[in-house]
Amino acid sequence: MGTTILPDLGTEILIPVCAVIGIGFALVQWVIVSKVTVSTDGKSSSPGAGADGKNGYAESLIEEEEGINDHSVVRKCAEIQNAIAEGATSFLFTEYQYVGVFMVAFALLIFLFLGSVEGFSTKSQECTYDSSKMCKPALATAVFSTISFLLGAITSVISGFLGMKIATYANARTTLEARKGVGKAFIVAFRSGAVMGFLLAANGLLVLYIAINVFKLYYGDDWEGLFEAITGYGLGGSSMALFGRVGGGIYTKAADVGADLVGKVERNIPEDDPRNPAVIADNVGDNVGDIAGMGSDLFGSYAESSCAALVVASISSFGVNHEFTAMLYPLLISSVGILVCLLTTLFATDFFEVKAVKEIEPALKKQLVISTVLMTIGIALVSWTALPSTFTIFNFGIQKEVQSWQLFLCVGVGLWAGLIIGFVTEYYTSNAYSPVQDVADSCRTGAATNIIFGLALGYKSVIIPIFAIAISIFVSFSFAAMYGIAVAALGMLSTIATGLAIDAYGPISDNAGGIAEMAGMSHRIRERTDALDAAGNTTAAIGKGFAIGSAALVSLALFGAFVSRAGISTVDVLTPKVFIGLLVGAMLPYWFSAMTMKSVGSAALKMVEEVRRQFNTIPGLMEGTAKPDYANCVKISTDASIKEMIPPGALVMLTPLIVGILFGVETLSGVLAGSLVSGVQIAISASNTGGAWDNAKKYIEAGTSEHAKTLGPKGSDPHKAAVIGDTVGDPLKDTSGPSLNILIKLMAVESLVFAPFFATHGGLLFKMF
Repeated sequence: MGTTILPDLGTEILIPVCAVIGIGFALVQWVIVSKVTVSTDGKSSSPGAGADGKNGYAESLIEEEEGINDHSVVRKCAEIQNAIAEGATSFLFTEYQYVGVFMVAFALLIFLFLGSVEGFSTKSQECTYDSSKMCKPALATAVFSTISFLLGAITSVISGFLGMKIATYANARTTLEARKGVGKAFIVAFRSGAVMGFLLAANGLLVLYIAINVFKLYYGDDWEGLFEAITGYGLGGSSMALFGRVGGGIYTKAADVGADLVGKVERNIPEDDPRNPAVIADNVGDNVGDIAGMGSDLFGSYAESSCAALVVASISSFGVNHEFTAMLYPLLISSVGILVCLLTTLFATDFFEVKAVKEIEPALKKQLVISTVLMTIGIALVSWTALPSTFTIFNFGIQKEVQSWQLFLCVGVGLWAGLIIGFVTEYYTSNAYSPVQDVADSCRTGAATNIIFGLALGYKSVIIPIFAIAISIFVSFSFAAMYGIAVAALGMLSTIATGLAIDAYGPISDNAGGIAEMAGMSHRIRERTDALDAAGNTTAAIGKGFAIGSAALVSLALFGAFVSRAGISTVDVLTPKVFIGLLVGAMLPYWFSAMTMKSVGSAALKMVEEVRRQFNTIPGLMEGTAKPDYANCVKISTDASIKEMIPPGALVMLTPLIVGILFGVETLSGVLAGSLVSGVQIAISASNTGGAWDNAKKYIEAGTSEHAKTLGPKGSDPHKAAVIGDTVGDPLKDTSGPSLNILIKLMAVESLVFAPFFATHGGLLFKMF
């Protein structure tokens, strides 16, 4: 099979070093952001922070140009920032209490189900894929799967929480920097996003690497058992992400819809107006849904694609021959990814400076292109040094011979498919292009035509991403079977640090705009934060495109690993057992979407009633002489989201268990395939429809082109129609759409973890008849 150029010792040093560099870089960015002080000393800067003005320290503020040196503005910003941070922290703590109970209960379930496979025996058993060898007992798999599940869950929760903390730390600082210019504000928001991106990528890699090495002390040469136990890490990551995404999504959209419907449509006051009682809840929601939820989600994708690749590799020549460096090829790709993203980030923060509004979106797009090009070189280096020239990959019972350049192409095709999905998403959701402008134009004749155009745009936007995913599946499977698909997913996620930085930038800019409005800052500052926010909306849609595309590949790779582990030789669609599974699986994303949409609707209903009540009963609220009761709205959002996240979560977590136990592994394989096929389509169309409606509204509000001016200004009939479209799209793009990619991944990884139990004890109903 040949040896690798990179020695095992080199791998053992390289992976943790790259992770530590990632964490170090994140801390450096955080220190730079913290130099923008939220204090009332007249300047929002710190002395001696570099006189070149590169990071926005040595420049006069707009207020000084206009002759207003207002301490109260800075004080207000600090107060609002504290209110948002408190709301977000208290919500996450409440959510994590509920999720903690679930985590312990589910960990027990994993232990009991997997332990019972061999009747809790402590005797060694025959290996699943090689009966001539003896492997560790099933009880060991149960114990270590439970530990890795808890590790994944805790890492996922920490990733989300750290992201939220950084975002609430940076929002007011971005607002204050906007007084110096749009470039300064952009850099603060982007650096803060980078802190989250690098912390998450590095933590995920480091924890997984440490877990593998600690588990190896017990498992020794039994790599098959070792990497089967590691799959619990992906399950833990994604199960927490599900609750984070659904709970956070319901929270943010209940507040957003309530604030928009009463504030903008009924009362005709601007977005983020301090008179609106739901405004703090709305800004808190951006942090708990778009930041904490999305952080956990992408961490889950990363953990699962790594686990899927490691499971297949452990029963291929890498695992059989104990080739440590080649075995950890997936982790080496992620390590190089951190270094590539570090270099890419410097292009936005240090090498080139954003000076004008029109440069914001291109700067963010360049991040994607630069990271993809550099990563292609990185993958080539890793494939050349860390893989033998030829090796074999397990392919449903047979070993398929593969060459290292073929594996390089598998990762590369995933990486470039991600970029294509990103750009197609941008084309359909950015107001710089005709699709969104057509949607905005349709607002002339009211909300109904806006809704029709928006839905059509969403459906149409599915076409190219699906072809990109299909081609990458075909190419990677042809070259390296299921392992090829798993590493293609890793390729798509290899630039996760940059992807997350761009994604987290959006909600931070959104919050910055809200703070500027609430603090009563000048019109020019609000224009700057709006420009940052509009670019952030598009990048958020690009991030969702990446998450959905990688989820499709990850889920397919996990599906392949499940089918191999459950001992199914072929999944035959013509057998009724499998076909009924396909039908039910394809229905699940609709059931799940119905639950999440209705949850947002009922929570928004309570919010609308509360906001109306305050406007009607608090004297002087509309005049701005009385303060609204923000806390009550925050409480409504918190209570509703905690209560409403449980049924959709239970649907996803219980389906594989019920189907596997009652109907067996063949029906379950049908359910997984069905949910993957329909879930991906709904997720892409829902995210893009919502993103397009949001940016159509912003296009009318900005009024930068002649066409947009004919539709505006704010408060005109076309603008009101656009607000209604945006409100309908909110739960689509921020709750149902992003949560669906977790549904398809989570069901697949859960089936893989419980595969030994289902293969031994599953299919009770069919056994009875």
